[in-house]
Amino acid sequence: MVVVLIVENAPRGLRGELSRWLIEPKAGVFVGNVSALVRDRLWERLCREAAPVSGLLIVGARTEQKFSIRVHGDPSRDIVEVEGLQLVRVKTEAKHKRR
Repeated sequence: MVVVLIVENAPRGLRGELSRWLIEPKAGVFVGNVSALVRDRLWERLCREAAPVSGLLIVGARTEQKFSIRVHGDPSRDIVEVEGLQLVRVKTEAKHKRR
C-alpha cells in the first residue's frame, strides 16, 4: 500500500528509522509502498515522539477521495472534514502560536 508520511521537527533518529522503509524525496516527506502492519508500526513510532514532533500520514482508503489522512501533534496545517471530505486548512501565524 502506498503511503505518504510528512514529518515536522523530527529528530535524526526518527528520520533514519523511517528511511529504512520509505524514501525521503524531500526533507521531512517520506513515500513508500509498505504493508498495513509496517505503516501502522511506523505511525506508532512517530506518535511516541515528544513535542514538537508532528506528522501527517496519507494512505489509500475506501472513501470518496480514495485516501484518508491521519494527523499527530501540531502540524502547520489542519485537516477538517466537510460532508465526508477531508480538506486542508492552512493555519495563520496567530492561530498556530495560540495552540
